[in-house]
Formats: sequence, C-alpha cells, structure tokens
Amino acid sequence: MLSTQTLSETDRRLVAVWAADCADRVLPLFEAEAPDDDRPRDAIDRARAFGRGELSAAGEIRRRFVANRAAQGVASPAARAAAWSAGQASGVAHMGAHALGAAAYAAKAVALAAGEPGLSGAAGAELAWQFGRMSDPVRAALRLLPALGEDASGPLGAGLLATGLLGGSIRRLQSALAEQ
Repeated sequence: MLSTQTLSETDRRLVAVWAADCADRVLPLFEAEAPDDDRPRDAIDRARAFGRGELSAAGEIRRRFVANRAAQGVASPAARAAAWSAGQASGVAHMGAHALGAAAYAAKAVALAAGEPGLSGAAGAELAWQFGRMSDPVRAALRLLPALGEDASGPLGAGLLATGLLGGSIRRLQSALAEQ
C-alpha cells in the first residue's frame, strides 16, 4: 500500500516544479560557498524536468540523494540548508511530501542567512512568497498530503521535518492551505 504522502505521479509532477522554485530561491546561498559544485543546481533542474514529464520517476528516485551529499562540502548552516532544499525538491519524484521539505529547508536557509531563528522576518517572508507561488493545482495536490506528524510512512512523519523551524514552516504552509 502506498503512503498518503506519495501523491499520484501527475500531482508529483505539479508540485515538483513548485518545490524546484522554492529551492532555486536559496541556491545562491550554497553557490556562494561552493561555486563549482553543481549537484544542487542539477537536482533543481532535474526536478523541473521531471515536472515537465521529461524524466521518469524511477530514474529520479535513484538520484534523489545526490544534492544532499553536496551539503557535506559547505561550512555555513544556510548553505547546507539550501543544498538540502534542492535534495528535497529532487525527492518529489519519489514522494510528493518532499515538496514541503524543499519549502521548509528554503525558509530555514533564509532564516539562517539573516540570523533570525524563528518564523518571523526572513523565514516568514519566504513562506509567504512560497504560498503565493502555488498555483491552484499545486495547492489542491498539497492539500492531499496528511498533516505533519499524522502519517509515519514518509517525510511528514515524526522525523526531522517535524521539528524546529522545519516543522513550523510546514505547519504554517499546511495551515494556509487549509484556510483556502
């Protein structure tokens, strides 16, 4: 049985492009520190290509951890969060819930870069941009995902994405989706 966090392939293709947009906004934080490491940029490009139907889910599932490994080569927490955002965007081909992970890591990256630990300020502005960037079909697809912490069979379980700024970001996005 598939997890409710998976989404249909059609919905994953929709949310992959949005997740790539979220990750792309913070990519300069990574590239400033590691300009010759193209793994996060490639992950974002591949997420967009998956969204356009140019790449298969099976092929992308095998590559989803490549951008995450790039985080090991940078020192700043903001650059690492930016690489993880790209990694989450590339993971959407596997499971749609990774789109919210991409958004949360992007919000964390801007908060860390601004030296603001909470959801106000830079992170709040990033979340507002992300929500405004969602098309109606993306919003509909993301509404199909379980609330953070309700389903342990994926990234929205009780793990890392459920805690701290990441969890707060996802909860805020899911709350905004529920209000519409």
